[in-house]
Amino acid sequence: VQLVESGGGLVQPGGSLRLSCAASGFTFRSYAMSWYRQAPGKERELVASITSAGGTTNYADSVKGRFTISRDNAKKTVYLQMDNLKVEDTAVYYCKTSYSATSWGQGTQVTVSS
Repeated sequence: VQLVESGGGLVQPGGSLRLSCAASGFTFRSYAMSWYRQAPGKERELVASITSAGGTTNYADSVKGRFTISRDNAKKTVYLQMDNLKVEDTAVYYCKTSYSATSWGQGTQVTVSS
């Protein structure tokens, strides 16, 4: 299993970023995908998840209405559109597949700062 996150960066509060996660090594279209994040000194937390066909999504209360998870099964990629970013969204963001309990990518750093 390989998960490669990209799209992070430095953005001002109120700005937007779109994260991508390219997956390989398993049948992508058959498994749910999730985005997690880990801020300095904090535990990793679930941000958003999406079912295998994309029909159902779930979000942490802290990002509901601001973040949107989506997937393209043909491209084996899951996305996280992040709008109206806040300083407290600063973290390393990781994607994860329900296919594997232990596989994580390298993550992508998101920094929200003025």
